[in-house]
Parts: sequence; structure tokens; C-alpha cells
Amino acid sequence: MHRVVVLALDGVIPFELSLASRIFGTARGRYEVITCSLDGGPVRTDADFSIAVEHDAGVLATADTVILPAAEWFGEVRGPADLPPALIEALSTVRRGTRMVSICLAASVLAAVGLLDGRPATTHWAHAEHFERHFPAVRVAPEVLFVDDGDVLTSAGAAAGVDLILHLIRRDHGSEVANQVARRCVVPPWRDGGQAQYIERPMPEPSSTGTAATRTWALTRLHEPLLLDDLADHARMSRRTFTRRFREEVGMSPGQWLIGQRVELARRLLESSDLPVDQVAERVGFGTAASLRQHLHAVVGVSPHAYRRTFAGRS
Repeated sequence: MHRVVVLALDGVIPFELSLASRIFGTARGRYEVITCSLDGGPVRTDADFSIAVEHDAGVLATADTVILPAAEWFGEVRGPADLPPALIEALSTVRRGTRMVSICLAASVLAAVGLLDGRPATTHWAHAEHFERHFPAVRVAPEVLFVDDGDVLTSAGAAAGVDLILHLIRRDHGSEVANQVARRCVVPPWRDGGQAQYIERPMPEPSSTGTAATRTWALTRLHEPLLLDDLADHARMSRRTFTRRFREEVGMSPGQWLIGQRVELARRLLESSDLPVDQVAERVGFGTAASLRQHLHAVVGVSPHAYRRTFAGRS
């Protein structure tokens, strides 16, 4: 049983505190979720109530994954001097190799103790400028919903914590389990794009047309070549206008989005079907097994055969 330990600090945001127990708990018997405070005492939230926990920070040393939800004061963290000494001490007890996960502004805590030095990371878009200014050693990616850098993962706003935890379940147990959890929680198993679609920006011109219908259309035709001209024609836009609007709405180029959708479909087929790898490649629009292998390895770091062996129990 994979043990997830959630560290609750005074000022914690209740929604973010609850994510781990709610979503990992829905994975039915695959995770044990434990919530602790620094001293095992009650924790004040940023709402009009406090919570009682049953464990102190000693359980951090037993964790396979540590989740740090945001607290109201994390946005003011500029370095280790802004952290309680007891928090720094508690984090130092985490075993090497334990997965460290931050939600929203909690990335500032991981950065303050040096866990993000030289690594890519994200945080809430409204806090990104402050974060980059005070933690220059971190490679900040403010446009994405979450960053997976192996044993350290960071998410953007509160709801992006949902995306990140579903991603962890997908990474641990495959798309089928993650999709089941998402359905039970009534949330999308995967959200397209990144924070770019949520950043405050001027309203588009009234005559503008969105790209959502074209994305839906494309998802039913992933096996086809789907050139940029095809997408722009379906949206009744010029190539230039379509590309600009697509990036504004989704946070990436049409080509990047198509590759991501094809990789996700390939993962589902590798897990749930016995199709040969070359047929999977054709079904998802990569054409050849070599192309599928290249794109899958870029995303998950393994070959199609290795992925199928891990998540479907066959080669």
C-alpha cells in the first residue's frame, strides 16, 4: 500500500487539504492517506473553522509521497527565513526518493528549502512573477497546470491539484484506473492545455470564433493526418488566426495538442487492447511503430512494449 502523507499547516486552504484523501481514496485500496500537522495538534484553516489531526510530523519519515497543500501565507514566502524552523526540520526527515508534491502556492515552500533548485516547477499564474523573482534557481513554467519532474511535482491553482493527483494515479496504475477515479469524482480525467486559458486577459473581439468545436471534431479523427490547414478550415479561420486563437484557449500549439491527444489514446489502447503496436500507431495517427515509440518515450520515458507490460500485464 502506497502511503501518502499530507502535511497541514496553520492557514491551510480546506479545499486543497482535502484533495489527497478524496481523490487517492477513490482509487479503492491502492493508497493509504494520512494527514498530519507539525505537532499533532489542531490546525487553523483560512476559513472559519479548525481541523483536528491524529498524527504529528513524525509520519513524514514513513511516506512514499508527501503532499503539501497551500496555506494562506505561502504567497509571502521569499526564502527559508520565512518558514517556521519546525517546518524545515520536519521536511528534513523525509526519506530520500520520497515523492514531494506541492499544490498551488506550496511550491514556494519547496523552493525555500532548496528542493526545486535547478528543476522545472509551476505555481499559480498570479504568483508566478513573485516566485521567479525570489527563487531564480527554479525553472518556472507558469503556463502549465502541473510539472512532473520525477520525484518532485508541482501544480498550479487549487483545481490543478486535482489534475496532478489524477496524473500520479495514472503514472502509478495506468489510465484505466485514473479514468475510473475521475468518473467517480465527476471531474475530467485530463484537461487540455495549461494555465494560459485561465490567465486574465482582454476579452476577444466579438467576431472571434473559438476552437473548441474543432478540437472535438479532431478527437474523432486522430487516425487521420490532420494537417494545420484541415483544422483551420474546419474552424473557418486562416492558419494564422486559428493558431493564435488555439494557443490563447489551450496554451499550446495545435501540433503539440494533437501529439498529446494521440499519446493519451495510445496509452489507453496499449492498456486495454491486444492490438499489435504497429496497429496502435495507425489507430492513433502516428503511422508507424517507430513514430509511436518516439512520442511515447518522450512523454512517459518507456517504449510501447514496456508500457503495456507495466500497465496491462502483457507484452
